[in-house]
Amino acid sequence: MGIKTAEERSLDYRNAMAQLAGAVNIVTTDGPAGRAGFSATAVCSVSDNPPTLLVCINRSSSAYRMLFENAVVCVNTLSADQQPLSQLFGGKTPMEERFAGGEWSSLETGAPILKGALSFDCRVRAIHDGSTHDIIICDVVDTAVGEGEEALLYFKRAYRTL
Repeated sequence: MGIKTAEERSLDYRNAMAQLAGAVNIVTTDGPAGRAGFSATAVCSVSDNPPTLLVCINRSSSAYRMLFENAVVCVNTLSADQQPLSQLFGGKTPMEERFAGGEWSSLETGAPILKGALSFDCRVRAIHDGSTHDIIICDVVDTAVGEGEEALLYFKRAYRTL
């Protein structure tokens, strides 16, 4: 058993992370830089005082520049019946077409909130280097409780419900 290459370690890590179930979210932003959104499972609570969460975004994401410049996000946690939206926001679909798939409004920050989702309206407090991704620390300024009965999860490279 020799020392693994960087590529082997990366593949092992990706395969191990596939064993970790995660809530499926659509992270949105809107402001002077434009409206954008992407699917993400890399979202985590940080603190409840003050309410804070983190979101990780790949620097090569088509939404990256807009999120960075707008400095606001809404984390929309999906229910099982909203799975098609996750696929729409996770692919190469043009931004405007992504938003055509749901019913959207906004709260305090102006970031798009998805009707029926569990939503966290946030202002970006800090951005930290995470190698290929940035870690966005967000202050939660408002929430909206979702209507779905079943949560949408991603586990073993497939959608699941709980």
